[in-house]
Amino acid sequence: MRRPRAMAVSLGALNATFFFMADVQGGLGPFLGIYLQSRDWSPQEIGLAMTIGGLAGMAATAPFGALVDVTRAKRALVIAATAAITAASLAILFAHGFVVVAATQAIGGIAGAAIGPALAGITLGLVGQQGYPKQLGRTQAFNHAGNVTAAVLAGGLGYLFGIGAVFGVLAAMALASALSVAFIDPDRIDYRKARGLSREEADEASGWSVLATCTPLLLLAATLMLFHLGNAAMLPLLGQSLAAAKAGDPSAFTGATVVIAQLTMLPMALLAARLAEVRGYWIVFLLALLALPLRAVLAAAIAGPIAIVPVQILDGVGAGLLGVAVPGLVARILYGTGHVNAGLGAVMTLQGVGASLSTTLAGWLAQTFGYATAFLGLGAVAFAALILWMAARPLTAQAYGNETPRDAT
Repeated sequence: MRRPRAMAVSLGALNATFFFMADVQGGLGPFLGIYLQSRDWSPQEIGLAMTIGGLAGMAATAPFGALVDVTRAKRALVIAATAAITAASLAILFAHGFVVVAATQAIGGIAGAAIGPALAGITLGLVGQQGYPKQLGRTQAFNHAGNVTAAVLAGGLGYLFGIGAVFGVLAAMALASALSVAFIDPDRIDYRKARGLSREEADEASGWSVLATCTPLLLLAATLMLFHLGNAAMLPLLGQSLAAAKAGDPSAFTGATVVIAQLTMLPMALLAARLAEVRGYWIVFLLALLALPLRAVLAAAIAGPIAIVPVQILDGVGAGLLGVAVPGLVARILYGTGHVNAGLGAVMTLQGVGASLSTTLAGWLAQTFGYATAFLGLGAVAFAALILWMAARPLTAQAYGNETPRDAT
């Protein structure tokens, strides 16, 4: 009875980790732009500082993915990264200069790059390929619930005590996430399965060239880069546009945007897991890509706080589907190679290129042409991602099918 009980405890701790980590991995997230704007930073300065953090995370993601594949200290890696993000974010309270803020964003970006592959490796090691889609749905649902909780706390406390209260919420969630990780039993993690090795007797991974020669993986990475170039700056830009128009309390509005999106993502994550099992990942990814261009048009067309609801519901649709699809399809594509987490890191690196450049692009467009044009510009980039994915279907559809690998138990 000890084994089933230990596994149940570990999976519960994993779900709790995803819940509390929701407010940690991205640091202050959209609240950073509001906080810096209250310190008289321009949209272009805010965008540049965020880009520096994104570029640092981009450079670190692939190496961390490779590290996750070979190390057994996956839990320690998550805890160390959590501590680094929290310390870097809290430092902004005491120093507001551009150099200091940019440095904290770089530290947070580098630390955050370790968390995604590490948690993906832990999850895959606990449940294997066969249980991965369903577990991804659960963990992403807990993650979105954590985001809702954190956003409500940050928005409410920010309204009552000022935007600085967001820092306290981040610190509390970081502590809880570190404690949750510690309750995952390392003996329940199969380290072969965690890196995608296909047979019990297979101790050797494939050559690293598989990451550069796998066409479906490269097309996925290119599509994600374009998607996040159009998507990453959308929420911070929406918050800044409301603040610039003096349309109420900015921290409360930012919290509301996060809550609406995350409440939508929660059921979408569960739906994505089921859809991936029944119809395959290609259609899941397509539906996610469809949401973003429409979201951009609505953000440009609807002025004022009323824009929050439709814009963020569409954000929840897209992100909820992607949160399950991306790690799941990378694990499917690279099954048997022993480089699943390195592959996820490589995909996240190109995704990070788009995300880090997105804030600079949006800041420049907003400052030069206005917020409406900035939203439309981001939407045009997202539409390019949709076209690429549809054009590449002959090369990608089979890789993202609903077949479970024969020896994936």
